[in-house]
Amino acid sequence: MTTSTHLMRKKNFLPLMITQFFNAFNDNLYRYAALFFVVYMIFNDESTEGAFSGFASFIFILPFVLFSALAGQLADTRDKAAIIRIVKLCEIGWVALGAVGLYMAWMGIAVYEIAIPLLLIVTFLAATQSAFLGPIKYAILPQHLNKEEVLAGTGLVEAGTYIAILAGTILAGVIPVEWAIIGIIVTALVGYISARYVPDAPPQSDYEMHFPLLEPYREKTKSRIERWLGYPFVAIADQAVMSYRLIKETTQNREIWLAIIAISFFWSIGAVLFVLFLPLAKNQLSAAQDVASLFLVIFSLGIAIGSVCINALLKGKVSARYSAASVVAMGGFVLGFYLISKSWPINETGALLTWTDWILEPMAVPLSLTLLGMTTAGGMFVVPLYAFLTTRCADDAASRTIAANNILNSLGMVTGSAIAIGFSSIGIPVVDQVLFVAALTVVSAWLGWMLYSAEKEAELSDPA
Repeated sequence: MTTSTHLMRKKNFLPLMITQFFNAFNDNLYRYAALFFVVYMIFNDESTEGAFSGFASFIFILPFVLFSALAGQLADTRDKAAIIRIVKLCEIGWVALGAVGLYMAWMGIAVYEIAIPLLLIVTFLAATQSAFLGPIKYAILPQHLNKEEVLAGTGLVEAGTYIAILAGTILAGVIPVEWAIIGIIVTALVGYISARYVPDAPPQSDYEMHFPLLEPYREKTKSRIERWLGYPFVAIADQAVMSYRLIKETTQNREIWLAIIAISFFWSIGAVLFVLFLPLAKNQLSAAQDVASLFLVIFSLGIAIGSVCINALLKGKVSARYSAASVVAMGGFVLGFYLISKSWPINETGALLTWTDWILEPMAVPLSLTLLGMTTAGGMFVVPLYAFLTTRCADDAASRTIAANNILNSLGMVTGSAIAIGFSSIGIPVVDQVLFVAALTVVSAWLGWMLYSAEKEAELSDPA
């Protein structure tokens, strides 16, 4: 029996795997149902579509910057399984709001005034849920699994996440929006049921949460109104202080710090690609909505394949041995993707091709293969780095380490999305922005090499 098969039979792993699967599935079913509908059915201009796609990505990333510090501290000071159950219960609430927004957009009711803003607000809420679950889904693994099972468990969670993204993205691209409304509601209910079976994971230390600015503020003799008005600003400042402290804590371990920076650059690349896919497919490749969905599916499938492949290559050992080579290969595939897209023939009719017609285009298969190669190499690059975060830190600091990682990842993605929005705003064609992605892979390769060097230095200093 393989390690992966063994883990899928364990009661302390399977409910978590199922819960995380449905969480990622629902996020993407809602997110892309909304995004596809707005880009393909409401807007009709490449720069506007690119800017909206970038802004939606920005909204989705923002909660990871705002709440990751709090989420990490909560996960290390409270029962992780209890947090999962509470968050999944809250999911039912934001899904109800999202269903209202999708229905209004579908029916053409106050589309610009209410429907689109509501869809973006719910996108923010969905991302907030993921921000609170993010530190837990990896940090809980060393608590429930044996040491030699952690890498396999990380790979399964990562692969399962991207398969769920794949499934949610496929459905969002092919089913009518009214079916997507039903789908997100049913998935939220199923996800909550599975969350109730995740085994307890109590805190492993007596670490206490600290709110350095808020605690003195509460003690001051102010009127209730003054406290109510000032509370949000002090709480936001507290989040900034906690974020700084979490990040500073991770810098004490060179391996963890380099892994976080490398992961952040990887997700900067991913964020830019996600911003570009829809307007690129629609305007450069003359592809309909289902082809744009296919691109996102290939992206997710490649990450899942890379997650499994790297576990087989490393044979359970947590190592950055293949990180630099993987991201160099990724850069080569990005350049191939750019060259094929750039030379794509112009469709004189202006009609958008469905995937059954688009796939018959001479360059469609080579383009798809470069995208698959790009993302497979990306999966091979990033999965071992997540395992670094949970195996190189103290047992009672895993969630805080993941939270610090999420903060910096999010800042990287916000920066990447903002640059993509800026490029679109000044009229740089979407296809030419792919070259920016290729440039980022060079930096990622250097960081992967630095991490492997730090790993070897650590092994020499501590052979055990």
